[in-house]
Amino acid sequence: MKILVAYDGSDSAKEALKLAKKHAEAFGATVHLVTSMEKSPEIKKEDEALRELDAAKATFADKKIPCETHLLVRGVSPGEDIVEFANEHKIDEIIIGIIKRSKVGKLLMGSTAQTVILEAKCPVISIR
Repeated sequence: MKILVAYDGSDSAKEALKLAKKHAEAFGATVHLVTSMEKSPEIKKEDEALRELDAAKATFADKKIPCETHLLVRGVSPGEDIVEFANEHKIDEIIIGIIKRSKVGKLLMGSTAQTVILEAKCPVISIR
């Protein structure tokens, strides 16, 4: 089994890590930690994202859960990027942290979680 965690370092993403750890233990799964960034001229942001991914990966070491990190910078929106990655790697389950936003906020800013939930071909678990 393969579990994808959409990780951005937020509190809800950290909750998603906890749930992924439980599921990975129960199902003998490999966890894929994925951060998607739109192209940016700032290398510092990519370095920071890699450090966050490495720190998140370390949380799986104590239980010896296989874990891979992926920083995606492919020029599409994060939601599309996550769904594309899941399809390419035959992911069985996606776990994503969500934040509550108003309908107007979603309209103006978009919603990564909404895109993933509506477009993914595998089950998606959202957590706050």
